[in-house]
Amino acid sequence: MTQQSTRPPTTADDAGRGSRRPAARAWLDRYFHISDRGSTPAREIRGGLTTFMAMCYILLLNPLILGTPDVAGHAPPHAAVVTATALGAALCTLLMGFVGKVPLALAAGLNVSAALTTQVVPHLTWPQAMGMCVLYGVVIMLLVVTGLREMIMNAIPQALKHAITMGIGMFVALLGLVKAGFVGKGEGGGPLTLGLTGNLSGWPVLFFCLTLLLIFMLQARKVPGAILIGIVTGSVVSVAVTKAAGLTDKDWQGTAPALHGSAVAAPDFGLFGHVEFGGWQSLGGLGVGMIVFTLVLAGFFDAMATIIGVGTEARLADDQGRMPGLSRALFVDGAGGAIGGVTGGSGQTVFIESAGGVGEGARTGLSAVVTGLLFAACLFFTPLTQLVPAQVASAALVVIGSMMMSAAAHVDWSDRATAVPVFLTVALMPFTYQITAGVGAGVLSYTAIRAAQGRGREIGGFMWALTVVFVVYFALHPIENWLGVR
Repeated sequence: MTQQSTRPPTTADDAGRGSRRPAARAWLDRYFHISDRGSTPAREIRGGLTTFMAMCYILLLNPLILGTPDVAGHAPPHAAVVTATALGAALCTLLMGFVGKVPLALAAGLNVSAALTTQVVPHLTWPQAMGMCVLYGVVIMLLVVTGLREMIMNAIPQALKHAITMGIGMFVALLGLVKAGFVGKGEGGGPLTLGLTGNLSGWPVLFFCLTLLLIFMLQARKVPGAILIGIVTGSVVSVAVTKAAGLTDKDWQGTAPALHGSAVAAPDFGLFGHVEFGGWQSLGGLGVGMIVFTLVLAGFFDAMATIIGVGTEARLADDQGRMPGLSRALFVDGAGGAIGGVTGGSGQTVFIESAGGVGEGARTGLSAVVTGLLFAACLFFTPLTQLVPAQVASAALVVIGSMMMSAAAHVDWSDRATAVPVFLTVALMPFTYQITAGVGAGVLSYTAIRAAQGRGREIGGFMWALTVVFVVYFALHPIENWLGVR
């Protein structure tokens, strides 16, 4: 029995139009299966533009997170990070469009960037941190090729998956609050304080608060592109007030928002190819392994859920989550880690904002190609990011963190065996400023409680192995002292 084509029947009029159809358009239709998926080139272009508008805020946020000095005291130049962010997003999204052939866009994962900033560069230089990105990307690609990625996904309890998402959300939100100056580092007496000295003061914090409230209000009214609109509005108001009130760099506790020179400039590829594999002696083998594991976790769970979720929304996936090109899409997502490391813009991952393009009718990889080309065009407009204050951009981090907390709805809080591991995972990520610590606490408490309930068989071999790894991780320094290593 032969398989029937899903292409609609061809009429005489269709045949006539097809004979006059430009060759390039016919090639696009065949390559991306546009007609087969019930779409048109116009819908794909509109969808690609919508996705870009929904996620281009990453060009502002990623440099904000990565602008942190490394162990040698060197911070990557702002213009170079903007270029690296745009280049990584352009390359990976184009690759997803041409290879994965699905309407998914990639850019620097804020969770990966946050892990690099807080857990990697305090011990390594930025080129060495990018080497870690390449390693975690290679690991994910190997997991996809061998089929282990899906096995691992199934081995980790669903509640812990939601907990990791929420914990990273709280972690990213805390980063935004600290970078905005809304939360201080303890000068007011406690571990954390309101403002820098126990009180809120200054124009920058005010602009942060106004931008944050504006984005929340726009989201409540379901306005498309709420994050981008909020950032642009907050930036315009900040620039206007800075000029009218004569605010200086000192008032902004850094650099006042202003355009220095032309809005168009040549890309700064100063970070491209700055990848080093070494300098890990201070971390040790276990330390390196745990950092790679943390980066894999940071981009592991959301990517598969996002790919299947957007694919389902685009009516490309069946009831079991199977969709054409899923393995290719997962492979490209893994390759994004390595590509992001080479470009210097952090690991790239699929963005949930791709659903915006799907909502506009996108069904194929042509939409991703359009989004990728728009990111490529941004390479020449990096000076415009000087108009966006860090405090205004930080508001988007808090918003994204709040969105990731929606996973709490899927947790059975009445079951203490579930609620305790979830709580520890979510709480310890921001409280310890380490993603790994939160994941470890969740895993250890999960296995301990299940074992105490006599449900050890439910845990599974992979979770028991993770338990052993995290026991060693938390007890590493006592073990080293006992062995006389230190």
